[in-house]
Amino acid sequence: MLKPIVFWGATGQAKVLHEFIGSVGYELVALFENNPEMSSPFPGVPLYYGTEGFARWEQERGADVGAHCLVAIGGSRGRTRLEIQRFLEAHSLEPAVAVHPTAFVAGNAVVSKGSQILANASVCAEAVLGEGCIINTASSVDHESILEDGVHVAPGATLAGCVFVGAHSLIGPGAVILPRVRVGRDCIVGAGAVVTKDVPDGKVVYGNPATIRRDNI
Repeated sequence: MLKPIVFWGATGQAKVLHEFIGSVGYELVALFENNPEMSSPFPGVPLYYGTEGFARWEQERGADVGAHCLVAIGGSRGRTRLEIQRFLEAHSLEPAVAVHPTAFVAGNAVVSKGSQILANASVCAEAVLGEGCIINTASSVDHESILEDGVHVAPGATLAGCVFVGAHSLIGPGAVILPRVRVGRDCIVGAGAVVTKDVPDGKVVYGNPATIRRDNI
C-alpha cells in the first residue's frame, strides 16, 4: 500500500519528484503553492494556496490520516525549503527521504529527513547529508563529504572526497569541488566552477579556478 505524501511547491522540482515517487512507495495526495495563479500540474491532485489553503486541507483530511511531505523548491532557496519543512513538521507531517531508483547511496552514508537524491546521482561512503538537501540529477557527493541542512548540489556537480558544504549553499550545475575544500554557509558556487580553496560564508564564487566575485545578499 502506498503511503500518502504532499509536496510544497508545484513547479519543476515537484515534477521531478512526482516522476518517481510512486516507485519508492508514496502516493501524491496534495500540493501546496504560494502562487495563487498556478494550477495543479498533475490530474487528480488538488493544489492549495498558502497557509490558508494548508489549514483547509488539514480540515478536509481529518486528524487521524497521517501523511509524509517533501518541499519541492530547488535553486538557492535552501533556507526557505527548511522553513517550510519545519512548518509541515509542526503540523504532524513526516518529511520523507526520496531516493530515485537509479541513484546510488552507500550503505554507510547518512541521509537526513527531507532530502532528495535524484536520477543517476551518487552519495558515496560515509557521506553525511543534513536535512532538506537536494542531490540533483547525475551529481556526485564523494566519500566522507559533509553537507549541512538545506544544501543543493545541482545537476552534474561533483564534490570530491572530504568536502564540507555549509547550510543553505548552492553548488551550481557542473561545478567541481576539490578534495578537502570547505564551502561556507549561504554560498553560491557558479555553474562550471572549479573550487580549489576554501570559500568563506555568504560568498558567490565562479570561474576556473573559482574566485570570490561578490557577497550573496
